[in-house]
Amino acid sequence: MIKLDKVSKKFGTGVFGLSDVSLVVDRGEFIFLVGPTGSGKTTILKLLIRDILPTEGSVVVSDFDVVNIKKNNLPILRKKIGVIFQDLKLLFDRTVLENVSLPLEVAGKKPEEAIKLVDDVLEQVGLLDHKDKFPVQLSGGELQRVAIARALILSPEIILADEPTGNLDNDTSWEIVNILTDINKKGTTIIMATHNEDVIKTLGKRVVHIEKGKIVKDEKGHSSFKASEGQVKKDSKKHKEEDKKEKDEVS
Repeated sequence: MIKLDKVSKKFGTGVFGLSDVSLVVDRGEFIFLVGPTGSGKTTILKLLIRDILPTEGSVVVSDFDVVNIKKNNLPILRKKIGVIFQDLKLLFDRTVLENVSLPLEVAGKKPEEAIKLVDDVLEQVGLLDHKDKFPVQLSGGELQRVAIARALILSPEIILADEPTGNLDNDTSWEIVNILTDINKKGTTIIMATHNEDVIKTLGKRVVHIEKGKIVKDEKGHSSFKASEGQVKKDSKKHKEEDKKEKDEVS
């Protein structure tokens, strides 16, 4: 479970990134954080991994008090959370395999065990055939899948995705969303910051609206909007057909 209780974050400039925010996310939920740029979405994600600390309030993740956590427990907490960063943070002088295996190296996994784990997760995101390529050889969607694979490699309980479809075309965005949906179905909690209204409407998940550092609306998922895996893929196919039709009309 994730719980933010009356959390405020004031930055050195005097600006409040968050003001009196309370939020509970149950294990296995898939929620969207939505709001304008600078509204506080990324600030919430950074608080959850203890990249920053709140000025006021408490943050609890998987029974850990994030604010007062002991130093030797911090690596344990961070293993429970996989992060898909907005800027990906991939190492461009390392192959796909090396990028994804980096968390395993830090965790002290034996090389032979690490290679097996990397192969499994790359197969899950459809990149096994690209494991020896460098990031510069990959498309935007493939780079995003490398970031997802790296976030998954330690089998986290929680995935934080910061605008994972932000710089992708419509077709590729749906490929990424389908991967995240499949991950969630296996029990992983997903918190996704996004501006993609099409994805939000189709999936029908819980939506937390943030404006000027405050939660202004918390919408539970509605059955009328919920989509099965088949429906999500059907909608993805529909978008592809519509895009193709538009391109044909232009040409």
